[in-house]
Amino acid sequence: MTLSEFSISIDKSSSSQLQTMDWENLPFGKVFTDHMFVMEYRDGSWSNPRITPFQHIEMHPAMSAIHYGQSIFEGLKAYRQHDGRLSVFRPDMNAKRFNESAKRMCMPEVPESWLIEAIRSLVKIDSDWVPNKKGYSLYIRPFMFATDAWVGIKPSETYTFMVILSPVGNYYSEPVRVKIEPHYTRAAKGGVGRAKAAGNYGASMYPAKFAQDNGFHQLVWTDAKEHKYIEESGTMNIVFQINNTLITPSEEEDTILRGITKRSILSLASHWGIPVEERKVSVAEIVDALKSGTLQDAFGAGTAATLAHIAVIGYEDEVFHLPALESRELSLRIKNHLDAIKLGEAEDSFGWNALV
Repeated sequence: MTLSEFSISIDKSSSSQLQTMDWENLPFGKVFTDHMFVMEYRDGSWSNPRITPFQHIEMHPAMSAIHYGQSIFEGLKAYRQHDGRLSVFRPDMNAKRFNESAKRMCMPEVPESWLIEAIRSLVKIDSDWVPNKKGYSLYIRPFMFATDAWVGIKPSETYTFMVILSPVGNYYSEPVRVKIEPHYTRAAKGGVGRAKAAGNYGASMYPAKFAQDNGFHQLVWTDAKEHKYIEESGTMNIVFQINNTLITPSEEEDTILRGITKRSILSLASHWGIPVEERKVSVAEIVDALKSGTLQDAFGAGTAATLAHIAVIGYEDEVFHLPALESRELSLRIKNHLDAIKLGEAEDSFGWNALV
């Protein structure tokens, strides 16, 4: 089936929940739009692509996703540009990463053009849900899960692919406090750290809770073997600025998720002539930079927050405070420019916006 033959049936909701929205009190990821996209994989192919009213889904108690964790997802956003047009930020990158996750988890790939068209069609139908408010956007969640009704341990032969939408505000309202994790692990070499698999996030909650109980928002994950090298921060990639250079852990390791927001940040910085280094980043290097005052900035990079400034880094029994937010000229410039590109207020010279 080609993209031109990828015909999506549409069953529009008879009523909208939009009029019940309280835009001043919008929790992240708890409010959903009127419709959703659904498609099933059966007998070796995808079929029945459709948009339906948002509703609960039925599942068999033996559904293999519940028992064996074949479940992957993506996260991206749609924006209302300053002239009223709608755009989705870099959906091609998310489609590519989605299929890399599918391959690693022994799941069928979704043709990239189909995945993008499913997103575009759904956003278009629920276009009134795209916020026209500073700092707000429409979060897009494509996901796939295994549906065989059998508790035998093997890859499922059937799957469901869905897309749901959620209007959201800012993920973090203030700079975050993070703690370098010396014991627990997000991912090990040869594992599924590069895949956006649901189980990765479930496994991270236990150590993250300890950090939260001690006054931190998130953990800085380190390598599984020695805990000497920094990998990610919470559910985001992490970037440091030392001596006017942006430094970030290399994605060559299969323990690190290839971040679309981070790639955008590094591309923008390189375009401006800012030195960028993607390499191993040791805990000792960062702690030394914190102690000597050469660490100018640190921030998480991810879809939900775009760029989350780090205010405090904890390590062992020490707590280090980073420079004041107003002094972080480069990261503020990057964040503001990325926001301007997404909203159509700055030239999209990279071609990142996909108009709906």
